[in-house]
Amino acid sequence: MYEVLRKSIHLSSLWMVVFIGVFPAVLNILLFSFLLFAICFIEYGNHKKWPLFAETYGRLFNRILREQETQEKFRFSGAPYVIAAALMVTILFSDVVAMTALSTMLVGDTAAALIGRKYGKRKINQNRKSVEGSLAFWITSFFILLFFGLLYSQPIWFYMYGILGITAAMFAEIYENRIRIDDNFSIPLVMGLFLSLA
Repeated sequence: MYEVLRKSIHLSSLWMVVFIGVFPAVLNILLFSFLLFAICFIEYGNHKKWPLFAETYGRLFNRILREQETQEKFRFSGAPYVIAAALMVTILFSDVVAMTALSTMLVGDTAAALIGRKYGKRKINQNRKSVEGSLAFWITSFFILLFFGLLYSQPIWFYMYGILGITAAMFAEIYENRIRIDDNFSIPLVMGLFLSLA
C-alpha cells in the first residue's frame, strides 16, 4: 500500500508533461524553477521541523518518505529531482523529446517499482532491483515511446534511438546507487539525450 500511494503521487506529476505540450517553454521554465525552489525550501523546513511545514507537508508526506529521506542528515525526497528533471528537459530538448523523456521516468519507474515489489523474484544489483521490475520498466517505456512517436508523426530514427535510450535509462535505474544520481533525474536526461540524436 505504501508503494502504491508513493507511486500514485509520482504519476500525478504527469501534469508537467501536459504543460510542456500545451504551454510555451519559457512559461514552463519559470513555473518549474519556482516549484523547484519552493519544494526544496519546504522539504528543508520540514526537516528542521519548522512548525508551518511540519504541520502541513510533514503530516501529509512523512509517512510515505523512504527511510533515507527521514534520517538526521538532510536529504531531498524524489520530488525535487522530478521537478528538476522537468526543468532540464524543457530547457534542453524539443517538446516531443521532453514529454517522452519525462513520461518514461514517471510511468516506467512506477511500473518497475510496483511490478518489481510484487513479482520480483530474480534479484539484481545486490538485491536492490529485480529482472521483472526492469522488464516492466522497459516494456512500459516502449509503449510511451510508441505513443508520442505516433502522436507527433516521428521518423523511424525516433524509435531506433528511443529503444537505445530506454535500454540505457533502464540501466541507469538499476544502478542508481552506483552512479549516485537519483533515477528521477537521470532517466529523463538519458532518454532525452538519445532521442535528441534522432
